[in-house]
Formats: sequence, structure tokens, C-alpha cells
Amino acid sequence: MLFAAHQPNYLPWLGFFDKLDRADTFVLLDTVQYRKNDWINRNRIKTVQGWQWLTVPVSYRFPQRIHEVGISPGVWSKKHLQALRSNYGKSRSFNEYFPFFQRVFAQRWERLVKLNVFIIKELAGTLGIKTKIRIASGLKTVRDDPNDRLIDLCRQMGADEYLAGAGGKEYMDLKKFKQAGVRVYFQDYCPPVYSQLFGGFEANLSVVDLLFNQGDESLAIIRGGNR
Repeated sequence: MLFAAHQPNYLPWLGFFDKLDRADTFVLLDTVQYRKNDWINRNRIKTVQGWQWLTVPVSYRFPQRIHEVGISPGVWSKKHLQALRSNYGKSRSFNEYFPFFQRVFAQRWERLVKLNVFIIKELAGTLGIKTKIRIASGLKTVRDDPNDRLIDLCRQMGADEYLAGAGGKEYMDLKKFKQAGVRVYFQDYCPPVYSQLFGGFEANLSVVDLLFNQGDESLAIIRGGNR
């Protein structure tokens, strides 16, 4: 069985959903330390002026883990909704997907992980991804060392194969995985080019850009970047 894991990012990019789609079981790692200025509380969309951040303001104190991070009160959700309406209102599939974001941003979210997990699960279903998603904070305790943590999760999931992100090459001790009987594969994802609004193609945006522009063709396009 092929297992994969990743932090629960906000409105993730295409490579996140490629990884999720390829795995048999996927764990959202909300028990690791939160990192500022990362993808956990922000992502990018395209505008007529170029790309723009959508950032969720957080209440965070080092060294909180992701599932402990709160969302700061304010009008951020109205701003995010308005940004989607303003920049994707003329997109091919705007009317199909915008009501989902209206429902998301109409809710009051106190924890960042609750918001991110809800969005990831709903967008995965919308895309047609069938992978089973588990949340790390709801599983048995695992070791803190990055390699040991993943090996422990592989054992809990009953997996003998692990799909790592490309960045895993920098820290993973492959000997440990081999000794544990786990074969490691590294994701090699090249963002596919698709039709967008506002001129030339901008890569590595949130999946919302793909959904609004390509609708029900989105999953096939995501899979096209898998090398």
C-alpha cells in the first residue's frame, strides 16, 4: 500500500492534490510545528496585476504545533471571498464552484487546521479524488524525529511504500526506511500549463485557479503533471 503525508496547507497547489491522488492513504500532518511565512496559512491566486497572496491571519506562539494555531478575528474571510469574486467572476466555471467558497467563508473558524482540513477534504471530493484522508492528531502518538515519525505512520497505516515530496531528499534517511521494510518514492511534479485569465500562464497557484478556469477537467490536468 502506498502512503503519503503532508502538512494541511491552505487552498493547496496542484502538486499537493497530485500527491493526495496517487496515495492509497494520506495523512494530514497537523502535529508538526507550525512554520511562519509558509503555505499553512496562505496561498496564491492570479489577478490582472499578477499573482496575489490570500493569507489567513493567525494567533501563534512558538513552538505551537499546527493543530494548536488559532485564527485571528477580523474581516479576512470577506476579503478572500471578494478576491475570488473579483478575479474569477468571468472564469468558465465560476458559477459552479463559487457557492462552495461562500459557504466556507460564511462560517466562523477558530482553528486554522479545522479550516484547512475542511477545504482539503471538500476540494478532493470535488476533484474526484478517492484517497482515504486521516488526521495525524487523531492517530496514535508517533516519534518526533522526521524519519521515525513517517516510519511510525507507515506502520500504523499498514503501508510498505511511502511517497515523499521532492524536498524529502534533503532530510530523509533512506537506510532507516529500508530497515523498516518501507520503499520510498519521490514525487516529481511539473505543474501543467492550462488556460487562465489575464494573459500569460502563471504556475504554482492555488488549485482554486485551476478549478475556476477548467472545471471538471481539473483532475485530468493535475495528473498531467505527474512524471
